[in-house]
Amino acid sequence: MAYASYEHGGRHRVGRVDGDRLVPLAGLSEIGRHTDVDALRTAQELPAEAVAIDDVHLRPVVPDPAKIVCVGLNYHAHVDETGRQLPTYPVLFTKFASSLIGPDDPVELPPESEQVDYEGELAVVIGRRGRRIGTDAALDHVLGYTVSNDITMRDYQYKTHQWLQGKAWDRSTPLGPYLVTPSEVDLAGAGIRTRLRGEVVQSSTLDRLIFDIPTLVVAVSEFAELVPGDVILTGTPGGVGFRRDPQVFLVPGDEVTVEIDGVGTLTTAVRAESR
Repeated sequence: MAYASYEHGGRHRVGRVDGDRLVPLAGLSEIGRHTDVDALRTAQELPAEAVAIDDVHLRPVVPDPAKIVCVGLNYHAHVDETGRQLPTYPVLFTKFASSLIGPDDPVELPPESEQVDYEGELAVVIGRRGRRIGTDAALDHVLGYTVSNDITMRDYQYKTHQWLQGKAWDRSTPLGPYLVTPSEVDLAGAGIRTRLRGEVVQSSTLDRLIFDIPTLVVAVSEFAELVPGDVILTGTPGGVGFRRDPQVFLVPGDEVTVEIDGVGTLTTAVRAESR
């Protein structure tokens, strides 16, 4: 199954994807803190209120997560291009819920940054509360998967050794379009690609993750209780613009697309921030 958080007629709703339509689920206004695995599975469908996807505004798959935990340096090629040593523990940083935008919303380039970069990533959405989760149970806590682009302001990221100021800009991180449940996708060997200006700039497979999804769930839940709606961004492959020669950064008029086999396609327009 695939699901979306959307707005239609002034209402926030959750819908099951049925071809080019969304079938709303009774009692659910968004995928998030009150939408665990059981709530999504047992919600009553309202087929009489189905709407065309083209007629709704798709919100971020999880519009208001309690936590967004991101992983840096989690593909071998990306570690190689940075010149860093292979990490022995996941490199973690956070974003805020205000960082998220929907899959049809544009990324607006802030006037303060001249080095806005792309990072295609698989995002994991948590669906069951847990602390100190064991490896064998980790995937039982996953609600589903979606696509993200960890847009990064490189000139701000490297102002200090901490990455927060380059990673957590308001309205900078598209998430979507749909949540795909684990039973619907085989992530083993699934491809991930980022396209910019008609060129594939990132390409890898998810089995190239240095720390796989169970390892990330275990690591995060050691120090923080995971709750439904929490999001884990699993890291980006090699090929980011900052590490290219010459460097490549996003400019107004660009369109950047992230594709993950079996999960979805996320295409984002780029424009200058209007002030």
